[in-house]
Amino acid sequence: MSSTQQRKRTTRKSTLHRLRVPAERTVKLRDLVRSRYLDRPGYKVQDFFRDGIEGLLITGGIPRERVDWCAAVQAITGIEVSERSHSAAGLIVMRTERGLYALSYGVGHHMLDPYYRDDDFGLEFATRSLDEEGVIKVRNQIMDGRGRVDEYSVARGERIDGFGLDRFGAIVRRLCGTVSGIPLTSVRGGKAQRVKVECAEATIKLPLATHPEDFLGDLRAIEEVCAREEPLPELRFVDRVRTLAPSGYKAEDAQGALERLIADPNSARLALSVPESCLEALGSAQAFRLTRPGHGREEVTDLDLRTLLQFIRGEEEGDRLKSLERVRITMYSDEDCRTPASASTKGCEWLIADVPVGAHRYFYGHGKWYEVGADLMTTLEEELRELLAQKGTLTLPAWPKGARNLKGQDSHDEGWYNDLIARQPGYTLFDKRTIVTERFNGGGLEICDVLGPQGELICVKKASKTAPLNHLFAQGVVAVETLRTDSEVREKFLAQVAARSGTRSGVEDLGALRVVFGILLKDGQDIDVDSLFAFAQISLLHSARRLRAMHAEVEVIPIRR
Repeated sequence: MSSTQQRKRTTRKSTLHRLRVPAERTVKLRDLVRSRYLDRPGYKVQDFFRDGIEGLLITGGIPRERVDWCAAVQAITGIEVSERSHSAAGLIVMRTERGLYALSYGVGHHMLDPYYRDDDFGLEFATRSLDEEGVIKVRNQIMDGRGRVDEYSVARGERIDGFGLDRFGAIVRRLCGTVSGIPLTSVRGGKAQRVKVECAEATIKLPLATHPEDFLGDLRAIEEVCAREEPLPELRFVDRVRTLAPSGYKAEDAQGALERLIADPNSARLALSVPESCLEALGSAQAFRLTRPGHGREEVTDLDLRTLLQFIRGEEEGDRLKSLERVRITMYSDEDCRTPASASTKGCEWLIADVPVGAHRYFYGHGKWYEVGADLMTTLEEELRELLAQKGTLTLPAWPKGARNLKGQDSHDEGWYNDLIARQPGYTLFDKRTIVTERFNGGGLEICDVLGPQGELICVKKASKTAPLNHLFAQGVVAVETLRTDSEVREKFLAQVAARSGTRSGVEDLGALRVVFGILLKDGQDIDVDSLFAFAQISLLHSARRLRAMHAEVEVIPIRR
């Protein structure tokens, strides 16, 4: 028996990163680490060379004499509390014959310079290796301008089809599941027939060998999977929105269009979204610090798009994205910004944008460009045209402009218009008539703005940007979902209908609901694939699919001036 066979093969769950260096650049291992960690008190940097691995080990942590929650606990209990904490971090940056890699432990990923991350690594592996019935978790970004991230998970692996994913208008950002039939140490060592892996865009978390020879074997197995030309058939849709190479005329045209867009923080094609690397820590974030060399810093408890873009205000076209890349954003788990909850990220990683260029459609998300495939766009536009072409069952009155009040606001606001609709025979006003239950913690749910003569749930919105339309579509989905699943809300709503209209007819059968979205765009223009805001198109289709899945009909009616 060989020494390799005699040696006990040990593994440890680790986070693996693959690093990419531009072809024209030569780097030392220290260049791959954020410079401040190389000479920071409490951190140790050590070179090593072992069995074909040239490496750099950085270990340390951020000690804190008194954690920030002590003050709150002391104020509530009256008992003096003083507890210490220490955020340990470990990072191995290594060069092998196959390339550059890093292993991170604890909060060690904070130390890695994100410029060198290979953001295709994790999903490249996942889409070519996950067992057909081994998918456990999927996280995706919905391209509807809300920066919304959906996550689906199951206790035991199943087929990707079982998650009910919207395969249109979404970018998959994380896939977790099991892999088998790959010569990894954790499988070869007889520990298991399959192992669980967690794959984000830039990382793979899985059991890796702790002996250099076996570790290099694991790297070889992972790279052989990544080198497969095509993803697995059931996961091919993940590539439907393709990463756009950063060089070439397509990227140049798309970047020029985005440069013009980000000059306007109110653009309907721009939104803020949390980067994948910050999602896990977002729940504990109490503050955000934004900095840019030569432009000071700002600390806020809630980050919005306008705050981010003010750091590049005044920049000339051609310099805006570069300037946004120099903005650094760090989340902190305390309001005094002493304990980082995330690694420092680039400002451009928080921006998402829908960028049309001629007949092409590009999506900028988290510092990367995506080209939305022609077949995807054709499918989306066909579905949208079909929805908008449906003949409405109702006619909504014109919405004329009113006189300006003392605040300069149009007196013919949404409340005024909803009242106008409700004056028609058979219509009942429900605007601001919320249904209150314990489920809403003292608040309430507005089922619709107006109830139509056949029980139609009419939801109305005047919109000059995407956000109000996102809210409108979400209102319809939440209303139907709640009526379907909450018996208390359902009974209270039916009681309201009977009290206000004298009958329950039209809504008694909640198995046949119809949601009507009444939309006033600027100057009462038609609603079509050209006039409807880019992100709102995705939001509308996503909501329509969800409503139809609950057996509710959907129609969209343009409101005229």
